[in-house]
Amino acid sequence: MADHDRIEGAAKNMGGKIKEAAGKVTGDEKLKAEGRADQVEGKVQNTVGGVKDALKDNRH
Repeated sequence: MADHDRIEGAAKNMGGKIKEAAGKVTGDEKLKAEGRADQVEGKVQNTVGGVKDALKDNRH
């Protein structure tokens, strides 16, 4: 089963992509920057979840 961090990280990444796209369409530089930051945060959280999953798999 996937770790909660991986699921939440993927959701943040996707939300960030949507936010960045909305910023591009509207010309809102702040929204674009927030979207990019959300994507980075989501990718980091997803990576942390992957490490947790790997550790769980190694214990069994």
